Amino acid sequence: MPSNEQKRAAAKRKLQRQLAKRAEHERQRQRLTLVFAAVVVVALVAGGVFWWVQSRPKPEAPAVPAALSCAFEASPEPASKPVTKPANGPAAITPPTQDVTIQTDQGDIPVALDRAKAPCTTQSFLSLAQQNYFNDTTCHRLTTGGLSVLQCGDPTGTGSGGPGYKFADEYPVAKGKPVATTGSTFYTRGTLAMANAGPDTNGSQFFLVYQDSTLPPSYTVFGHIAEPGLVTLDKIAAGGVAPGPRGGGDGPPKIPVKIVSVDLSPANHAAPPAQPAPPAPPAQPAPPAQPAPAGH
Repeated sequence: MPSNEQKRAAAKRKLQRQLAKRAEHERQRQRLTLVFAAVVVVALVAGGVFWWVQSRPKPEAPAVPAALSCAFEASPEPASKPVTKPANGPAAITPPTQDVTIQTDQGDIPVALDRAKAPCTTQSFLSLAQQNYFNDTTCHRLTTGGLSVLQCGDPTGTGSGGPGYKFADEYPVAKGKPVATTGSTFYTRGTLAMANAGPDTNGSQFFLVYQDSTLPPSYTVFGHIAEPGLVTLDKIAAGGVAPGPRGGGDGPPKIPVKIVSVDLSPANHAAPPAQPAPPAPPAQPAPPAQPAPAGH
């Protein structure tokens, strides 16, 4: 039979075993708690990274300019020269400019067509040029004074001819809103613009501005004349105007001007040899207001 001493020793050993088990259970609990906390932290970090990546602004794709759709509609007047109208639909918008040379019997007129601002007008002009529509046609009108332009593009030479189709106005003609500035800002020396017979009646006639001209912004601007072309225009203007029905400052140029062809290859913008400037005319009273370019 165990003695009291032995019983106390056995009880002590049992207590020690119980305490050891409890300590081991506590260590396991702490380890599990740490593992769970680590898992939670990792999950939170991963979730935060995912949210940050998803919430960052996405880089936007480069904006692609929308191609303007052109409508070339039959006009009441038949074509003055056989020609096929351009196809309706989106107009090319690149490259933004197109160099061409209007070759006349009085000298070349290099111009840069502005496809970015007037894509439909540029498309029509290039189509007519490719079909030789302008070849062997006269520039039928020269004006002086407040309106200083040479007008061309009518195969009949009368100012009433056209390609048998019409299309809508473009820059700077307002579309349903007031124009913010005056026309004098748009039709400065070197401007290439369309003549018309009213809103949205553009056809083949165009005018070349050789001096700043005051006009309402009702005529599509579709290009700019290079310096060598201005030299040619100055020579034609210096020759004067043959009086017409509209008065002494509006009629056929005294120096006849015929378009030989329109060269679609890049224009040579090198300036020609300098020519002596024509003598300045004596001062004259300002001419009366002149009618704006008209045509089809």
